[in-house]
Amino acid sequence: MTSHLCWAAVLAGALLAGCSPAQIVNGLVPSTSYRLETGMAYGPQPRQQLDVYRPLADRPPAEGKRPLVVFFYGGSWTTGERADYRFVGEALAARGAVVVIPDYRLSPRATYPVFVRDSATATRWGIDNAARLGADPRQVFVMGHSAGAYLAAMVALDARWLRADGGDPSQLAGWIGLAGPYDFLPIGDPKTQVAFNWPETAPGSQPLAHASAASPPALLMVATHDRLVDPARNTGRMAERLRTSGVKVEVRAFDDLDHVTLIGAMAKPLEWIGGPVLPPLLSFIGLAPDPPASGEPSASHRAPH
Repeated sequence: MTSHLCWAAVLAGALLAGCSPAQIVNGLVPSTSYRLETGMAYGPQPRQQLDVYRPLADRPPAEGKRPLVVFFYGGSWTTGERADYRFVGEALAARGAVVVIPDYRLSPRATYPVFVRDSATATRWGIDNAARLGADPRQVFVMGHSAGAYLAAMVALDARWLRADGGDPSQLAGWIGLAGPYDFLPIGDPKTQVAFNWPETAPGSQPLAHASAASPPALLMVATHDRLVDPARNTGRMAERLRTSGVKVEVRAFDDLDHVTLIGAMAKPLEWIGGPVLPPLLSFIGLAPDPPASGEPSASHRAPH
């Protein structure tokens, strides 16, 4: 049986057993390839906690030289738990990065800009603790998927939020957005309307409005046929605005992925679904990609000019 069929059988069995997609993906990744510290507080609220994934001691680069990635998950600003994204922490920590995955307060109990403030506070925690965690404080990146990509963009582009915590976007080495909504006014989705207080939504809530020459370098990854977040309107316009401002930006578009599988493909066993997503991401944060496995099919992805 080919590796494709093996993993397909595993996924089918897990789905029949009633497992969630996150449980399925987490069940496919190793649990011995990183060190994990859970439930660390970055603020006084119950959801202001984070998990830290650290590389094993023998994983290059050396202690103190590792990049640190603060990852924000998606969920339309209304759902999500940091434990569901162990596969993201493992994918990066097993290859040499320190990874911080925070929870943040969610709508409808919290609305804009509360979740942005939480994201900035968690990022400042990562910057302040990078050296203690064995990472380079000069190599801190923010990263997110979907609504989490929005949060990463706001922290990186809108200086108000990090400065409120005594930091600054200039402390970031870059930001990474996967299928991010960066320009979504007017708001039609009812849950998002609540999260952003529509129709009183502030124009400054849109990341695109804050792209400037001062923005950190960016890696923007997108599924070409994403039906949830328009890739042309969001990733396309963001890339154009950054480039026009003189900011270094790399765009990776994947023809065989969708909004959800774009993040799922970060789990090494699931690269066959349309990746590889990991190699450009690892390169962007300064880590060596895995050597290609012999006999594996090539991926359908593009690097737009």
